Amino acid sequence: MINNSSDNSFFFSQNGDESDLSSLHTQRIVDEALHGMDDGELYMQYSQSETFSFDDGRLKNAAYDTSKGFGLRGIIGEVTGFAHSSELSIDALRRAADTVQSVRSGSGGELSIPPQRTNKKLYSDENPIGGVDFKDKIKILEEINEYARSKDPKICQVSCSISGEWQVIEIIRPGGHRVQDIRPLVRLNVSVVAKDGDRMESGYDGAGGRYSYEQLLTSENWKAQTDNAIRQAILNLDSVPAPAGEMDVVLGPGWPGVLLHEAIGHGLEGDFNRKGTSAFAGLMGKQVAAKGVTVVDDGTLQNRRGSLSIDDEGTATNCTTLIEDGILVGYMQDRMNARLMGTQSTGNGRRQSYAHQPMPRMTNTYMLSGDQDPEEILAGVKDGLYAVNFGGGQVDITNGKFVFSCTEAYRVKNGKIGAPVKGATLIGNGPDALKRVSAIGNDLKLDNGVGICGKAGQHVPVGVGQPTLRLDGITVGGTDL
Repeated sequence: MINNSSDNSFFFSQNGDESDLSSLHTQRIVDEALHGMDDGELYMQYSQSETFSFDDGRLKNAAYDTSKGFGLRGIIGEVTGFAHSSELSIDALRRAADTVQSVRSGSGGELSIPPQRTNKKLYSDENPIGGVDFKDKIKILEEINEYARSKDPKICQVSCSISGEWQVIEIIRPGGHRVQDIRPLVRLNVSVVAKDGDRMESGYDGAGGRYSYEQLLTSENWKAQTDNAIRQAILNLDSVPAPAGEMDVVLGPGWPGVLLHEAIGHGLEGDFNRKGTSAFAGLMGKQVAAKGVTVVDDGTLQNRRGSLSIDDEGTATNCTTLIEDGILVGYMQDRMNARLMGTQSTGNGRRQSYAHQPMPRMTNTYMLSGDQDPEEILAGVKDGLYAVNFGGGQVDITNGKFVFSCTEAYRVKNGKIGAPVKGATLIGNGPDALKRVSAIGNDLKLDNGVGICGKAGQHVPVGVGQPTLRLDGITVGGTDL
């Protein structure tokens, strides 16, 4: 993962000509541009990506793209100078340096200590895009389509897609500190529509991570994703209107952790707390959740979608405890917010691409297991809802208020799972919901690797997870009044 060699064919010329972007020239410009700054770096990126989409029984889209560029950032206090370019040349870098230096305006700073080096490697350097032949990828999509349609006559539409990315990044700081990371990423999506009479319902599943196509596209794997999408669609054909009102809600393990990610996770990012705009600002060391609730952000999990060997500032990722036994104990930090808050980066500085500035972002955020049996948790619910899958949602970071729609949920009465319901939404706010946790299952599960997180117009891959949870007295929006 780490490579301190000056010879990098993705970014640097080897002939040493003053007109080319050589390693030596680049380091000299970075040193000069960031002299007198508090922090900063040159972030260089090369990416290959592809997407294949299959719909209505035929290939609808096949796209391939390569891109490369750099972003140069300099920071003094809270002021940032940033310039980026898709042109990897000495002239472009010099122009960027002139822009970045403009933030100094006579001010001076003291350059922050570089991140500690690491040799950890959480994923392979292998490029997934070249691992499976073009024709074989199309064949797999055709097989998914045929398989789904043959499983049940009610399936009237099948959409599926495969996407892959291979990214090389190098971060250069003043004084010769350099780190490099090579990041693979693959994903499979399967969506189906079932029809019975005039009624139509949909189902979806997917999987992905930082590994190869060969691992993602095994018949066992894509059949499991397709079967689950079909199951959801057929199940929803028999769904009844969701109840409305305040009731106990049990969240299933795994993907329902997206509610935790949105309603709570963003509020624990350093920038919102430094600025005092988070619902959790000023609550460090306070009880913010029920006893037994422990939430972590862990970027060190092998091959996971949200994992990174180093973040986009060159800091090694960590398993950061955010809430421990209900007590707020940590925030997710990038370098700038950590410095301004008098603490250390947690390896959560992330950016969408070289054209974006890093900010505190989640990696894999999940709640740890408790000690209760999931079946016993459900058995204790007299009248409530069992939510297994979620779709879209909205969250207000300043107060933690959220609205989430359930794509798979069931009515629970006297401890028994009843009919599936349609149109259920969960309404509340994150800090309050944490305090309503009354039971935590022993079945922690992470999602299948499909999460994408948006913040300030930037999107990055993430992971979520949780065990089975019971929350008492949650407001449920529905159509059965």
